[in-house]
Amino acid sequence: MATLLSKCATQDNGQIQHITPANAGWKYVGFDLFRLQPGQEITLPSDDLERCLVLVSGLATVVTTAGTFERIGQRMSPFERIPAWSVYVPHHSPARVKAESELELAVCSAPGFGNLPPRLISPDLVGVEQRGKGRNRRLVHNILPDDSPADSLLVVEVYTNEGDTSSYPSHKHDTAIAGCETALEETYYHRFDPPQGFCLQRVYTDDRSLDECMAVYNCDVVKVPRGYHPVATIAGYDNYYLNVMAGPVRQWQFTWEKDHAWVNSDKYPRPER
Repeated sequence: MATLLSKCATQDNGQIQHITPANAGWKYVGFDLFRLQPGQEITLPSDDLERCLVLVSGLATVVTTAGTFERIGQRMSPFERIPAWSVYVPHHSPARVKAESELELAVCSAPGFGNLPPRLISPDLVGVEQRGKGRNRRLVHNILPDDSPADSLLVVEVYTNEGDTSSYPSHKHDTAIAGCETALEETYYHRFDPPQGFCLQRVYTDDRSLDECMAVYNCDVVKVPRGYHPVATIAGYDNYYLNVMAGPVRQWQFTWEKDHAWVNSDKYPRPER
């Protein structure tokens, strides 16, 4: 099995993914995914991590030190393609989440160090944009971009239609180059419609010292410690992924792979033949 691929595995507490800096072999990004039944609860500790709680699907009540957010949520499937409800929880702040329906809850984490309060991120606060053209198009929901308050975390949802590519042309964000590129670790939590689908994701560096191509199935996570990381969907299956990024500088700046950057130009799409 590819070392960068974390397969879905259900635990007694409903947890199906558990990515930490320790088990990923990096420094910043943590990611947990819970599938909870109505009435089931989880408690998040007061520690040195900030968290963004994303309701991938379902309804929940979230209790924080700033108050209780009652029965938040709207979509019952991420493929409704409306922005998620989320809650930002700073470090040294506990939280409790109660499922008010079947709940798919992502807990995105990274080091915290500031003085931000807990806050609700409602769908109207999520930036929505279409990116790309031709067979390289995607719908983006910017839940926690670098112009929204947080200490380390960047969180975004992406939808890619069947047969299309995304996170493409190949780009990387693994080297600190002032004004050009930032060093960010990243996780991809994948979902498919219909759920038996899969996509292909490759993670590779210029010198190919890292070069892995993975068949990614429903609820799997791909870890991107460095390098380029494009996604290619398969005919018949739409793809959703939730990205979590963090690093020493909280800015999303990246470099295109030179060989494929032309896909951004007027030369693409090529004329039909």
